[in-house]
Amino acid sequence: MKLLAFSCAVSAFALTMIPANAQVTTSQYDNLRTGATLQESILTPQNVNAKQFGKLGAFKVDGAVYAQPLLIPSLEIPGRGAHDVLFVATEHDSVYAFDAHRPLDTPLWHASLLDKGRGSTPVPARDVQCPFIQPEVGVTSTPVIDRKTGTLYVLARTLVNPPFGNREYFQHLHALAITTGVEKFGGPKLITASVRGSGAGAAKGQLRFDPLRENPRAALLLVKDTVILTWASSCDLDPYHGWVMAYNTQTLAQEAVLNLTPDGDQGGIWASDTGPGADANGDIYVPTGNGTFDAASGGRDYGDSIFKLAVQGSSIVVRDYFTPYDQTKLSNSDADLGSSGPLLLPDQPGPPVHVLLQPTKGGMIYVIDRDRMGKFQTDGDAILQRISLRGGG
Repeated sequence: MKLLAFSCAVSAFALTMIPANAQVTTSQYDNLRTGATLQESILTPQNVNAKQFGKLGAFKVDGAVYAQPLLIPSLEIPGRGAHDVLFVATEHDSVYAFDAHRPLDTPLWHASLLDKGRGSTPVPARDVQCPFIQPEVGVTSTPVIDRKTGTLYVLARTLVNPPFGNREYFQHLHALAITTGVEKFGGPKLITASVRGSGAGAAKGQLRFDPLRENPRAALLLVKDTVILTWASSCDLDPYHGWVMAYNTQTLAQEAVLNLTPDGDQGGIWASDTGPGADANGDIYVPTGNGTFDAASGGRDYGDSIFKLAVQGSSIVVRDYFTPYDQTKLSNSDADLGSSGPLLLPDQPGPPVHVLLQPTKGGMIYVIDRDRMGKFQTDGDAILQRISLRGGG
């Protein structure tokens, strides 16, 4: 049994009700991925100290927690009244709803995302051949909550290992009622995809999504009634690609698919523990790390790039992009541009008004105009600024 620690300011106000504007429905608090809680009214530099701030308790869960916990205040739970609810997803393919103020209580509800009828389990770490998540892989990416419909969307990985026959690997998109944990909209939805391509792992001109190789590390994104899912790899284990998929929030129908290296390899969407960003217009910003790049010469591969994407009908289109002039060197040295997720700054006095920050594994931050991202230039980057930091790696 795992314990999820919970810290808060240890004083009289620690147990007051959480205000409604304190909700956390997505990774890094908002689709800009700012990580900022601008309405914070309790924690201050003065009271967050060794004497007043510390551990209040720990919530018992059944596996490792890599996804960011989410929070909905004053949520009515059927038959149990209003609670400030903490949602936690685990690598054992579980989702828990806890009263955020009562870590010693049993969960308000607990949903297992395993298919008991088929005897499914989380994927053992040895199967993905990567030691970074141990001992099993289930839910890694941070879920997202749609307050409009009261739904939590979560992506889970599972294995079915029959007594006779081959091991089968699956990924499913689940839609859970935030009040009960019950599946909604006919879920779960099996993740499948195929695109035209000749890249690594392709067969007969088609590149198929591999539920074992493709690792969903980046957080889910909710934008304009669409859930955006993205993938990279486990430990750079080939073959893999950067996939982006869009699903309807109320039917779970797959709306569109994009592979960012269909004729090459790698180009994974890692984003560390953050996720794709989105602006007020619904444009989506996604970075890749490593891989083939030939888009500037008429190809379709975008390794080590950051994109402005849009869902248009049944397609996800690249509206603009930025690729460093030294992309080949970055890829060869594993100095990923896309090791972390993008940060979209709130509108600036400008010009430019719309600015994006993209940190890299090599300790570089690219400052990019979202309205003119710069594409690829052989003689230097057409961007606002490059900021070099110590460290990285």
